[in-house]
Amino acid sequence: MAINDAIQFANNMGLDLVEVAANAKPPVCKVMDFGKYLFEKKKKEKEAKKKQHTVSIKELRFRPHTDDHDYNFKLKHAEGFLKDGDKVKATVQFRGRDIIYSEKGEELLDRFAKDLEDLGKIEQKATLEGKRMSLILTPTSAKK
Repeated sequence: MAINDAIQFANNMGLDLVEVAANAKPPVCKVMDFGKYLFEKKKKEKEAKKKQHTVSIKELRFRPHTDDHDYNFKLKHAEGFLKDGDKVKATVQFRGRDIIYSEKGEELLDRFAKDLEDLGKIEQKATLEGKRMSLILTPTSAKK
């Protein structure tokens, strides 16, 4: 169909002439309500965005001499974070001369990872960066 005829046909129907495949020989066009098409497209994108889960990193901070009660309290928080599908970053903060207890901090993080091995796996092993030692856990199965 000639271009002028196609435009006239679309105008008579009160619709738009939209080019679908410009590189084809001859170019392919479609008669449609373009405003309605854009609305439907945005609606589908918004719906897909609702169902999408963004993974965030939740951080828990410890000290080398963290007491058992405080440790268990933070462990329960970490369990909740992992069940919700979030990553958990456990950090041991060394202040002043606490850096000489870096083995204690590493033991604490290993214990933390071992206690949560049924809910999460280690993404990044315990590494010492300056006066912080951190470990990242990822959930084994996200919330359904």
